[in-house]
Amino acid sequence: MSTAITTPTETTAPAPATPLPRVPDPTEVAPRDAKELSKQFFARLAVLEEGTEEYQYVRNTLIELNLSLVKYAAARFRSRSDQMEDIVQVGTIGLIKAIDRFELSREVEFATFAMPCVVGEIKRFFRDTSWSVHVPRRLQELRIDIARATDELFQRLDRSPTAAELADHLGLTEDEVIEGLVAANGYTAASLDMPLDESGEPASATLADMIGEEDRDMRLTEDVQALKPLLAQLDERDRAILRMRFGEELTQAEIGERLGVSQMHVSRLLARMTKRMREGMLRED
Repeated sequence: MSTAITTPTETTAPAPATPLPRVPDPTEVAPRDAKELSKQFFARLAVLEEGTEEYQYVRNTLIELNLSLVKYAAARFRSRSDQMEDIVQVGTIGLIKAIDRFELSREVEFATFAMPCVVGEIKRFFRDTSWSVHVPRRLQELRIDIARATDELFQRLDRSPTAAELADHLGLTEDEVIEGLVAANGYTAASLDMPLDESGEPASATLADMIGEEDRDMRLTEDVQALKPLLAQLDERDRAILRMRFGEELTQAEIGERLGVSQMHVSRLLARMTKRMREGMLRED
């Protein structure tokens, strides 16, 4: 289905030698027409100043003209239909990156240049979201390298390679390989309800049975230790106010009477100090 393309007779910007077509709905332009239109818009984009109104119009039109590339790439992952909306969004990010990097002087079709960018962005999305826990990108990539090296060395040695052998094969230190092996444990997670033995008996102990409860006092101890250097930065009066408020549990009015100031002034001082403590704690984290 093709949308009619009209050429404006007037424009507020300086008139170019060849006016760009106005496309009422770029998403409805047939792929063949979109391909030819994209060349004209890329030529104009290359000479426009970034951030101008015309630059935004040309760039946005290019994105909409080529959304079919994203849909085509997303179709490869139709088995993940429950994530299709996220896949299209991520693929669109790849398309935008391709548009920002593309140059007509490359003498290649934009679709040829853009597809690896779109598919690569989608694959990175799956790689980052498939982990059971958050793991830095560096370790995610290291896990893949270690897996490949393990397969290669297993074929050569007829046994599982040691960390030292993997390190020598990959040109890494043994500590780096061990870090990657430990990080790989975060790729999949076992259910806490999974039996510890394989008997399948209902009464079998589970992993959850072996995990103790969280010790709230331990967290409190950590918070106290983190607060110590922050409290040391306060002057004697501020520490006295905190001690009276949270140690002796005096009211703000009672603290004001002791210090000879108003309750409102004590309230402002406490608000300032607690905000400073909170920001310091978060910064330390």
